Amino acid sequence: MIILGNKKNLLVIVGPTATGKTSISIDVAKKINGEIVSADSMQIYKFMDIGTAKVSLSEMDDVPHYLIDIVYPDEDFSVADYKHYAEEYINKIDKSGHIPIVVGGTGLYINSLVYELKFTKVESNENFRKKYNRIANIHGNQYLYDKLYKIDPISCKKININDKKRIIRALEIYHETGKPMSSFNKNFRKETDKYNLVMFGLTTDRSILYSRINKRVDSMIEGGLIKEVQKLMDMGYHKDLKSMKAIGYKEIISYLEGEVELAEAIRLLKRNTRRYAKRQLTWFRRDDRIKWIDTSKFSYTGEIVDHITDYCKDMFKLNI
Repeated sequence: MIILGNKKNLLVIVGPTATGKTSISIDVAKKINGEIVSADSMQIYKFMDIGTAKVSLSEMDDVPHYLIDIVYPDEDFSVADYKHYAEEYINKIDKSGHIPIVVGGTGLYINSLVYELKFTKVESNENFRKKYNRIANIHGNQYLYDKLYKIDPISCKKININDKKRIIRALEIYHETGKPMSSFNKNFRKETDKYNLVMFGLTTDRSILYSRINKRVDSMIEGGLIKEVQKLMDMGYHKDLKSMKAIGYKEIISYLEGEVELAEAIRLLKRNTRRYAKRQLTWFRRDDRIKWIDTSKFSYTGEIVDHITDYCKDMFKLNI
């Protein structure tokens, strides 16, 4: 591998769920001597395999993958944590003479690497958190939300009123530093200059994508998603955990708890996944460095793999 200047080569492959990122990235990795760093905020969790469409060992086809199955469903894992570990693996892969390939659909994870995000280095204050959790239990999230709005309306507008954890964190940062959380994120869209960066985005015709999503959900159900969710609940992972509120888990929990019929849970799961794919596409469209590939325009995935591979060989000056 030839390093251009002092920058590390980095390939990033993004796109909505069900666009084929996993298989295409593995085939590309085999052609350019690459190793994959996942950028999926759900595949980090142990025991959550079917509902996250987690890549299996056989699918990896001996291509090393990182940041999969690294925390338990009740453990905290922030975007700052992701950035820290992902950059460690990128450096490790680069030093080994291989090409780091970041693959996934979690926008914040991707942004943490390709933009100069400044994460707050404010230590947690457990007493503060306990106090405000008690206040929320008594007065509700709206009380905390209104309190945050008075001191940091910018952050407040970006946080869902039901996300008690993030509301309390924003209040905590202001309490500890005297500055609003939004003041720490002023360079959110400043592009990083750390890498020789190549970014590809996979997309396809919306009707095709939605059909794939519907079929994927059916396959998840047939593959044992209900049993997977029940097992997680039996292990003590309750529905209020961030991990268990994810698409694919919250809908099945509603069914298991008798709130909806199975057919309705499946309908909601398909609908919510389609909506999520639309949000992903909107998110990534904001970055004009991404070179978009409409997979429906290719007759087979090998052509897509060759297209990405040839571009990387040229941009990274690879002699392979």
